[in-house]
Formats: sequence, structure tokens, C-alpha cells
Amino acid sequence: MSIVKMKRLRLFGMAAHREELLRQLQHLGCVQVREPTDCLEDPDWSAFIRVDDTALADTRARADALRAALELLNRYASSKGGLFSPRPEITEGQLFDDQARREALDAAERITGHEARINAIYAEQSKLAAQKASLAPWLELEVDLNTPSTREVSVTFGAFPGSADRQAVERALATATELAQLTWAGHDREFQYVLLLCHRKAEEEALDLLKGFGFTPSSLRGWEGTARANTDRIEARLAELGRELEACRAAISGEAVHREDLKLCMDRMTQDIQREEVKGRLLASQTTIFLEGWVPAESLPRLESLLSRYPTAWEASDPQPEEYPSVPIQLKNNALTRPLNMVTNMYVLPAYDGVDPNPLMAPFFIFFFGLMMADMAYGILMVLGAVFMFRVMRPKGGMRDFAGLLLLCGISTFIMGALTGGFLGDFIPQLAKIINPNTTLTELPALFTPLNDTLAILVGSLALGLIQIITGMIISVVRKVQAGQVADAIWGEVTWWIILAGIALAVLGIGSVGGYPVVLIVGLVMLLYAGTRNAKGFGKITSLIGTVYNGATGFFSDILSYARLMALMLAGSVIAQVFNTLGSVTGNVIGFVIISLIGNMLNFALNLLGCYVHDLRLQCLEFFNRFYKEGGKPFRPLLIQTKYVDIKEEN
Repeated sequence: MSIVKMKRLRLFGMAAHREELLRQLQHLGCVQVREPTDCLEDPDWSAFIRVDDTALADTRARADALRAALELLNRYASSKGGLFSPRPEITEGQLFDDQARREALDAAERITGHEARINAIYAEQSKLAAQKASLAPWLELEVDLNTPSTREVSVTFGAFPGSADRQAVERALATATELAQLTWAGHDREFQYVLLLCHRKAEEEALDLLKGFGFTPSSLRGWEGTARANTDRIEARLAELGRELEACRAAISGEAVHREDLKLCMDRMTQDIQREEVKGRLLASQTTIFLEGWVPAESLPRLESLLSRYPTAWEASDPQPEEYPSVPIQLKNNALTRPLNMVTNMYVLPAYDGVDPNPLMAPFFIFFFGLMMADMAYGILMVLGAVFMFRVMRPKGGMRDFAGLLLLCGISTFIMGALTGGFLGDFIPQLAKIINPNTTLTELPALFTPLNDTLAILVGSLALGLIQIITGMIISVVRKVQAGQVADAIWGEVTWWIILAGIALAVLGIGSVGGYPVVLIVGLVMLLYAGTRNAKGFGKITSLIGTVYNGATGFFSDILSYARLMALMLAGSVIAQVFNTLGSVTGNVIGFVIISLIGNMLNFALNLLGCYVHDLRLQCLEFFNRFYKEGGKPFRPLLIQTKYVDIKEEN
């Protein structure tokens, strides 16, 4: 239960063994490769250059194609497996099977090819639909749309506004000339479409007249035959495209048999991308490669066993203090404290020379959560949810930490619920009263209850806060003493301990000399000195005021923050009882159960989130603030990380 000690690794190997060596390091999963920036600036390393990253771009492109193919399969042939379906187990050899990789990539290419054709069909269908719409007004006209004008006769297709009066147009045209004729076609909401046949002698006069009624020529170039004939051809083509579209969709659905192969290959591509990214951090000459990174000290024997099989030269050294900010952090915890990684990672990892907060935080976090939820039924639901995740989903990484934390907090919630007599609030007594109004079961056995012992719970919450804050101060004192900062510890945390002890003794009437609380006075004098010992001149006054004010208000406000433990316990209990009371108004068991369960499920969901957030706040702001040195970066070794399959060990 500590921060894992790291070694700085520097390794020279043969360029011919690069691929195999990286594959084995990935299998080992304990080496994080970093950028050798200091080497690039050294002229002695001029023979080494970065490895070409072309392969990385190609690998990412293949991964994108696989991802797109999987999305298309999910769209056209959704999987029957649900969210909680267990992942298949395969060997590492199956994961890196080149034949399976080629087949999956071929399947992905076919799927994306069908999708490309589908998109092309959609585009052509849109174009044909627009053409069909443009021909619709001319369907009644039995005239070739490509009819040309002659030397004597002008042929013009056009349109009038929808508001134009046909009879008025025709009378005006007949009055103006006998050498022009209008043939009315169809119409839509905006226009009335016509064919104008006119002798060349009267063309200019006729067009000028018709423009006065809003006439505008229409371009129908490119069409041959009547509008009806062209529409029939378009409809035939649309029907053909519809059949082809269904065939493409069916073809994609037919590729669903390769879904698991695509997922497996997607996981394979993820591993290949990791290795290619690592290659980009290597330096290489014509014959050798250079690798620099970090490895946990406890993993050195395994690394040494691996490297002994290759012609390599390497060293592993302890990081220097000036390197601590760049040393990656890996926390080593047991089953009880490992789930708290979720909390630590959400906040920030400790510095390399800091303290692993998980074992220190675990008892407080778990107990506080249970205290705020405090309901046996809620605890049972949380435990069942965690067991379901472990048994069915087989979570990994952060999701596994979440399941573990849910289990621990569920157990704590059940225990505190048993102590407070809470089971969906007062569900059981209310149900018993509906079944038998004369029942003597008015409440479950309880050591204390949120409604009847509110003040005691508040005092207990503040006492728990004081205990956690003092625990953080003890950790801070130990670290300061180890760092040789004894004076800072005495004039910091120890001074406040004396003040707190003095306040307690004064309240109890113990330790006074001549009516004066000696211990408290000593603590206050130490506080006054602590506020001025590093200041000079007028700065002593401002430093003193700041120390006293910030120290007193900060310390006691931190303790008061723990009143939220009582507040959330009380709120959850009251809301549950309110819903139970609403359900009991129905006077029958079914109505009561339905209303109560709905309300309690809402209360459970809100409390689950609220208790986690407030518990997280107490740890990060009140507890960590006392001792935590942050700034760590997570240890990210080259390892096999899969999303769709689990890797089983090969014998």
C-alpha cells in the first residue's frame, strides 16, 4: 500500500530485433517508454534519428476502417448481445493471428464499400427525385421537350405566376397577334406552365406582351421525348436503385457473421497502434535502437529475464530528486484500498515523493458513505449490483475499481442501515400497518435514528471530522519530521493540537492554575509566535493577523463541513419516509408498494450520486489539504489493453 518505486531504464538493442522486442515488452506490460529529449539535444547522438511514423498513420487508418465497419453493422444488423454480455476469452496468439487480421480487414473493406455505394445511391435518388419534380408540371403536355425552334416558328417553354388570369392572357395575346398560340400544361403552388408557339415575325411582340403578365421562359434542355416518357424512365431507374439499395443493406447485414472478428481485429489494431506510438519515441541508427523509459523496481527480474534472450545493453537506475516531477506514478494497494484509485485518479495522483492516500482514506471514505446512505435495502442493492458486475461483466481498470468501491460502500450502507433501522426508510412498519392496522410493529430495532437522534448524529459527525483532520495532521507531522522540518511541524500542527487540548481541558475544568487555562494559553502563545517567526518589521503584524484568522476560521470551518454527514443521512431518511407516507394514503398494499418503490428508487439514485460527491469533497478538500502532495502523472506502460475480448494466460 504505497507508491511503487520506479527505475529509469536506458536500453540499446539491435534494430533487427525491434519488432519482436517491442512485442515482448508489450506482453510483459511493465515498461513505459518516454521521449529521449535530452539525447536529441546532444551532438554525440547525431547518428540516431527518430523512427519513421508512416506505419502509425497506416495502422490508425485501418483502425478507423474497422471502427466504421462495426458502426455500420450496429446500424444495419444490431447485435443481440446486451451491454452486460461477457467478453469472450482468447489467447494472446489468437489476438495477434495475422490470417484473422487479414480476413477482418477484408470484411471491413467490403462493408465500407457497400456503404459507399449506398451513399452514391442516395445521391442519385435525390438527383432523380429533383428531376422528376421538375417534369411533373409538363406531364399533360404531349410534346417532345427537345422540340427545336425553326426558321419560321419559335418554340418556347415557360411559366406564369400562379395568380395570372389565363383568359386575360389569351385574350390579350389574341388581340395582339394571330401568329402566336399558348398551350397550357400543369401547375403547382407558384406557377402555371405553358408552351408558346409563335411565328418569328410576332415573337418579339408576343414575348413583350406576355412578360407583362409575368411570363418567364423555362429551360428544359437535356431532355428527349415527352415529360411522361422521361418520368417513366426516371421511375424505372428509381425502382432499380431501390432494389440495389436493399441488396447493399442485405450485404452489410450478411457481414454480421464477421462482427466478432472485426472486434477482435479492432483490439489487435489497438495493440499495434500502441507499439507504433512507442516506436515514435525510439531513437535508431542503421543497426541499433535506443529506448528510454520507466519500469517498476519490482518488475526488474521479469524484465531482466526477457532481455537476456536478446543482444541488448541496458541499465536501470534510481531517479534523482530533480527527476521526481517526471517519474510516473503507480499505486500498489490491496483489495480493500485498490477501489479508492477511482477517487485518487479523479482528483490527482500524488507526487513521487508523496504519500499514497488510498490506505489512509479508505476507512473514512467507506464509513462516511455508509453513514450518509444508511439504509439496509440500498446497501443490498449496491452489493448485488457490484456482484453482478464482477460475475457477469468482468470489468477491468477503472470500471473494476468502481465495482469494488460499490461493494465496499454497499456493505457499509447495509451495516449503518441496520444500526439506524432503515429499510427503504420506514417501509416495513408502514406495510405492516396497512396489512394490520393494530400491529405493534411501529419501527425496526435501531441503535439510533436520524429523526430522533439528530443532535447526537450531528455531534458524532463533527467528532468524526475532527478525527479525520487530526489524522491528516499526524501524517503531515510525520512527513515534516522525515524531511527534517521539525520546527515547521511544532509551530504548525503541534501548536493546534495544544490549542485543541487546551480547549477540551478548559471545558472540562481540568488543568487550570489559579483559574487560568494554562494549556490553552501555551497553545495561543505558540500560535502567536508561529505567526511572526518568519516575518520582519510591520510584516509581523499582518502575518500574525493572517495566521490567527486563517488558522482559526479555516480549521473550524473544515470541521463544520462534516455536518453534511448528518444532513445527507437525515435527508435520505426523510425523503424515503415521505414517499412511504404518500403510498400509505392509498390504503392498499399494491398502491403502497408501487408508490413507495418508485419514490425510493429515485431517492436511491439521488443519494448514490450525492453521497459520493459529498464524500469525495470531504476527502479531497478537508483531508488531503492537510498532507497531500500532488502532481503525479499516471504510469502508462506498453501493455495489452483490450475492449472487446479478455486475454487468458497460455500454458
